[in-house]
Amino acid sequence: METNPIPILTIQTTPFDDQRPGTNGLRKKTAVFESKKNYLQNYIQSVLSSIDLRDRQGCTMVVGSDGRYFSRAATEVIVQMAAANGIGRLVIGHNGILSTPAVSCIIRKIKASGGIILTASHSPGGPGGDFGIKFSVANGGPSPDTVMERIHQVSRTLEEYAICPDLHIDLSRLGRQDFDLENKFKPFRVEIVDSVEIYLNMLRGLFDFGAIKSLLTGPNQLKIRIDAINGVMGPYVRKILCDELGAPANSAVNCVPLEDFGGQHPNPNPAFATSLVDSMKGGEFGFGAAFDADGDRYMIMGQDGFFVSPSDSLAVMAANLSCIPYFSQRGIRGFARSMPTSTAIDRVAKAMKVALYETPTGWRFFGNLMDSGRCSFCGEESFGTGSDHIRDKDGLWSVLVWLSIMAVRNQGVEEIVRDHWAKMGRNYFCRFDYEGVDSRAAYYLMRDLEAVITDKAFTTQKFSVGNNVYSVEKADNFEYIDPVDGSVSRKQGLRIVFTDSSRIIFRLSGSGAGTGATVRIYAESYERDPERHSRETQVVLGPLIAIALKISNIHERTGSRGPSVIT
Repeated sequence: METNPIPILTIQTTPFDDQRPGTNGLRKKTAVFESKKNYLQNYIQSVLSSIDLRDRQGCTMVVGSDGRYFSRAATEVIVQMAAANGIGRLVIGHNGILSTPAVSCIIRKIKASGGIILTASHSPGGPGGDFGIKFSVANGGPSPDTVMERIHQVSRTLEEYAICPDLHIDLSRLGRQDFDLENKFKPFRVEIVDSVEIYLNMLRGLFDFGAIKSLLTGPNQLKIRIDAINGVMGPYVRKILCDELGAPANSAVNCVPLEDFGGQHPNPNPAFATSLVDSMKGGEFGFGAAFDADGDRYMIMGQDGFFVSPSDSLAVMAANLSCIPYFSQRGIRGFARSMPTSTAIDRVAKAMKVALYETPTGWRFFGNLMDSGRCSFCGEESFGTGSDHIRDKDGLWSVLVWLSIMAVRNQGVEEIVRDHWAKMGRNYFCRFDYEGVDSRAAYYLMRDLEAVITDKAFTTQKFSVGNNVYSVEKADNFEYIDPVDGSVSRKQGLRIVFTDSSRIIFRLSGSGAGTGATVRIYAESYERDPERHSRETQVVLGPLIAIALKISNIHERTGSRGPSVIT
């Protein structure tokens, strides 16, 4: 205990007009947080002030980071401001490291009031990279729209923030650290906890670890390759997959968290996780996976580089949840997916006679469904899957689901996926990202496109591309009415549905950190015939993409020569 009480200071500041949180919290270039005076402090104060004063006083919060550059400095500021704002206890991962799923797990385990996660997810790190701040609420999930709006409103009028600049903690020392503050009856407590152990204990209760261990160590040992991309997942992969489940140490690569992720783009898709793709193409490994920086997204690959798309992964996992003790014991109450995500899981839900909910993009929309007992399993096309075991997407949990399915079915990744297609049909799916688009150009593009597709005449249109003819069945700007609280989310993406179930979707992304906007175009086509399940995705979807480019005129209107990323 400190001998002299630590003073609490009130610092005058001026508000910023660009601190509205997006789909994944507030995300900017690192230099904005690091160099703009009070930019970080203003936003942290806005987050803390968004919590009702009565709930804030003496409460417990969780803090973690993906280890990217500026995280340690930001964590110290958060600790100093949490103490000054009446928070009673902070639980922080060892060396500041906690994955996003682990934060959700700990919030729920200790019944904390919420958590702050320092991450820009799959965006690059380092001084020239991105930095972000996510605020999780008491259920362990991302902030709902009402909370994000409160944070934004506070940020617009903020005139001062409270801080204890003389309070310093040692993130490397496990255990409790207590601090006596001026004018406070109770000491402020910081607990540094093992980054993995609480999360690992939860997983032990969800899976048959014995079956997975036999798969990874038995006479027919499955050789795996797991790439942590020098993000937060390194310690989790080492402790859980290697130490606990017996995978050889050399199964896991890039497991040391680095501030710049070793110069890699911590994005688990084939365009960026190229070292994993190359390793899997060699044929030595039967299963491969990569994660993003904060561990909530993942990518699955099979032998010889067989890539499992996120939407296929979601559908295959849904169809095989009986392989997981957690679900075989509790049952399945419902599935959910974001609107742009492939409808492959819809077919699984219909076959299993399980409810299916279609929500806007953003994990926060799944939280209400899970809290009300309507949904057990959910996911998005952006490499995120999860269930009601926590309230955020969970990359390593998803990997363990896949390994469990392989253990029970005694099949490889490609065989499992092709079996699924044979039973359910294949949903070909892709996404085109146009990044760094002028914000005004993106706004007017979406406005004008909405006017085109919502005109009554559009629903009678037919588009011919080569030998393909597509007849419009429905076109709208997606609107979601939450079945739990009745809240309405409007303008969540333009969608065109054709009579053969093909879809084209246009959406402005709310998760970027750089300048300009990101416009995403999604295309989907269903194929029942097993003889046509091995075609190239871009060939199958080429006609739909051609229609999307024609009606949007996106290249001419944005000055883009083509998409920045295709997944």
